[in-house]
Amino acid sequence: MSNFLTPNEVIEANINGSITKAKRKILPMFLLSIVAGMFIAFGGSASNVAVHNIQDVGISRTIAGAIFPVGLMMIVFVGGELFTGNCLLSLAALGKKVSWKSTVINLIVVYIGNFFGALMLDTLIFYSGQLNYTNGALGAYTIKVALAKVNIEPITAFVSGILCNMLVCIAILMATAAKDIAGKVLAIFFPIWAFVISGFEHCVANMFYIPMGLFAKLNPTYIARANELYNITEEQVQGLNIGAVFHNLLPVTLGNIVGGAVVISLFYYFITKYDKK
Repeated sequence: MSNFLTPNEVIEANINGSITKAKRKILPMFLLSIVAGMFIAFGGSASNVAVHNIQDVGISRTIAGAIFPVGLMMIVFVGGELFTGNCLLSLAALGKKVSWKSTVINLIVVYIGNFFGALMLDTLIFYSGQLNYTNGALGAYTIKVALAKVNIEPITAFVSGILCNMLVCIAILMATAAKDIAGKVLAIFFPIWAFVISGFEHCVANMFYIPMGLFAKLNPTYIARANELYNITEEQVQGLNIGAVFHNLLPVTLGNIVGGAVVISLFYYFITKYDKK
């Protein structure tokens, strides 16, 4: 017996899983989405610690990309509702297995829950003192990352969001293909590693990175270190505000929806549809 599913079996299994997600009651859906937001934030936090003192961008992204996938692994293995992955619900909606109404409700509830979960972990990490690492250099790096994200041009953020969620959804489909834990780990690892190395934009990850920068700017030591290490001025830091969060999240979220709910879902819906004829 094969230890992995065929491509058509993967799509069918994903659709069956989507039916379960669409039928889930709001409260457990919301709670699972909070958990998923926290798990993704754990991946972002750990990768920041690992690379905050590395100057070479290629090496830094390679190491961060090797750590960040742990968030999606936790979601897949112990449960969670992740907005970017749930964009694949449109596969089931296209096949009329679930309604578009339930798909939209799921995505809205999960998005809010992911944001709430990420903010909860932001708060805990800030008060844990983690940003003090390397005499506040981690706090400075956190500000740098957040500023870089809020200053991305909307069209760039949108396209980057498309590319990101193509890889995230492929990781989820590949994990579905594997029948054992080791296979699922490898299936998740490489596409997520590729998206982090490539610097693509993930809305749930940014729910961690950007608010974490807002927390970091509360500490004058981190601002001073950001100026010392990266020539970031106090005026630039003041540009890191609530409005800037949504300046990034809106186009990135729309791009993630297109990448997962349109590009990947639409392609595989028609591929499997015509394979069955």
